[in-house]
Amino acid sequence: MAWDGAEARGLPVASAPYSRFAAPDGTRLAYRVVGGGTDGPAAPVVCLPGGPLHDSRYLGDLGGLAEASGRRLLFLDFRGSGGSDVPADPGSYRCDRLVEDVEALRVHLGLPALDLLGHSAGANVAVQYAARHPDRLARLVLITPSTRAVGIEVPDAMRRAGADLRQGEDWYPQASAALSAIAAGEATAENFAAVTPFFWGRWDEAARARTAEWQAQNTNPDSGRSFGAQGAFDPEATRTALARLTVPVGLLAGEYDLNSPPGSTEEFAGLFPNADTTCRVQAGAGHYPWLDDPKAFTRAVADLLR
Repeated sequence: MAWDGAEARGLPVASAPYSRFAAPDGTRLAYRVVGGGTDGPAAPVVCLPGGPLHDSRYLGDLGGLAEASGRRLLFLDFRGSGGSDVPADPGSYRCDRLVEDVEALRVHLGLPALDLLGHSAGANVAVQYAARHPDRLARLVLITPSTRAVGIEVPDAMRRAGADLRQGEDWYPQASAALSAIAAGEATAENFAAVTPFFWGRWDEAARARTAEWQAQNTNPDSGRSFGAQGAFDPEATRTALARLTVPVGLLAGEYDLNSPPGSTEEFAGLFPNADTTCRVQAGAGHYPWLDDPKAFTRAVADLLR
């Protein structure tokens, strides 16, 4: 079990009408539009969910980001999730193959280039899109990003240091023991469930309710297994391409996030030497910073989008 599965452990669900388009292989894909925006019809932000490949509704409205930024948000449901169809070929869930679904959305929208936002595992698709279609990218924003596509490993010691910031909380002993077990190779579903509090800035009743709500939602196990299949990632080639990227890049980490710790996100930011790159850490936040402090999140990301 990989750390990228964090989204299955608890998030709120929001709904909006679906719009649909066809992927290159004919699979019908869906996206939701949130906000009217003040920049006109040519300036939406395409948002890629994590999971990998979870229903984008867990992102809600990203804490009110559309209103804060004056931008329309387009939430893509990857194939096999949310309002999108299950593909005929399960191998098409592979991360690198999803890049062309994003490109098909750009073509469908008639945009010369995309402002692209990726959360968690969705960041792997976003950076591979940036590597493959740099001329079709206007701006890149990565929220608590997974680093698999660029080959950055998160050391156990880094996760432990982040975990120990929470020692004063009543749930810490059990969650800490589970974290140690995972580091020792016991990556069981039970242990991953026990470390859930480490993904939230506040493990309160609201976070528990959101966790229960998301766990009741259906997921597609085939997509998660295929996302990182052999050939999904070519870190050396991706890093080489990102080093040439010149569009603005923004990264946001949560102070308490064990999935994508600030240290790994800061290392990620160093892969864009020729871009106008900004990396920020949201204080008191976990893996879902728009839920831990919506105002701080929308203020920071609206600035990155400007």
